[in-house]
Amino acid sequence: MRRAPFVAAAVATLLLAVGVVWGDDDAVAGDFLDGRQLRLMAPAAPGGGWDQTAREMQTALRDVVGRTEVYNVAGAGGTIGLSQFERYHGDATQLMVMGLVMLGAIESNDSPVTLGAVTPIARLTTDYEVIVVRADSPLKAMPDLVARMRDNLGSASFAGGSAGGAEQILAGLIAGAVGADPGDVNYVAHSGGGEALATVLSGRAAAGVSGVSELEAQIRAGTVRALAVSSGDRLPNLPGVPTLKESGVDVELANWRGVVAPAGIGGADEKALEDLVVRMTRGEAWRETLTRRGWGDATLAGPDFDRFLGNEQRTVQDILVKMGLA
Repeated sequence: MRRAPFVAAAVATLLLAVGVVWGDDDAVAGDFLDGRQLRLMAPAAPGGGWDQTAREMQTALRDVVGRTEVYNVAGAGGTIGLSQFERYHGDATQLMVMGLVMLGAIESNDSPVTLGAVTPIARLTTDYEVIVVRADSPLKAMPDLVARMRDNLGSASFAGGSAGGAEQILAGLIAGAVGADPGDVNYVAHSGGGEALATVLSGRAAAGVSGVSELEAQIRAGTVRALAVSSGDRLPNLPGVPTLKESGVDVELANWRGVVAPAGIGGADEKALEDLVVRMTRGEAWRETLTRRGWGDATLAGPDFDRFLGNEQRTVQDILVKMGLA
C-alpha cells in the first residue's frame, strides 16, 4: 500500500492543481459502500472551517452516495478527533476532515496519535489568512504593524486559532520576514475564530489572524479593519486589501483542508474513496460552495497528494522548531 506516515506541515504555496488521471466518472461512485452509510467527522466545534467543510461535503455528496452523517469531535486542534478516529482502522465508511491546523497541532501538542494513523484521500480547498485590527486601532496598515513588531515584538500580539495552527505559523513567518525571532512572537491561542475575534475587539491583542471566510463578514461590516491577506495576489472577495508581499512582507501562506480515511483500508476502497471525493468536487453543488464561501479549489488526490504532504512536512517542521513548538 502506497502510504508513508506523515506529520505536521504547512507550505506557503504549492497549491495549484496538478494533473491527475481520475477514475471513470460514469461509474457509480458509491457502489463500494454496498448500502452502508458514509460518516464524516469534523474534528472541531460547530461553525468553524472544518465543520463548514464537512457540512458542505454532506450536501455535495447527496447526489453521489445519498445521505451522509456529519458529527463533531472538538478539541486540541483536531488531535482529540484524530485519537478517536484511529479506532475505525480498516473501515472505509469513515472519513475525517483535516488540514493545516491539525498538522501543526500534532507537533505542538506532542500528540501520541499522528497522521500515520490515517489514509490520505484528497486535498479539497484553500482558505487564505487575513490580518485584522480593531476598527479604531492606531495601526492603519500592515507597515504600521511591522514597525511595531520591529520596535517591540511583545507589544505586537496576535490573536488566532489553536497553538501550532495556520495562524500561529503565519505570525511566525511574518516575524522572521521582518527580522524578528519567530520564537518570541506574542501569540494568544484560542479554540476558535470567534474567541480570537473577541480578544481583538477587547483590545487584549494588537491584531487578529484568521481565515478570510471566517472574518469576511466582520470586515465588510466594519467591525474590524483588514491590513493584509496571505495570498499571492489580491482576493476577488476582498479586492481592497493588499497582500503581505505588497506590504513589504515576503510571506505567502494558504490554509488548506482535505479529507482522510482510517488506516488499514484496502487499496480498492482507497481508490474508490478518492474517485468519490474527486467526483464530488466536479459537481455543481461543490462549485457553488467554493464561490459562496470564497474557498479556492485545491483538489489533489493520489500520489500527488502524498508528495504534497511530504513537502509540507519539511517546511512546517522547520518553522515550528524555530518557534519552539516542536
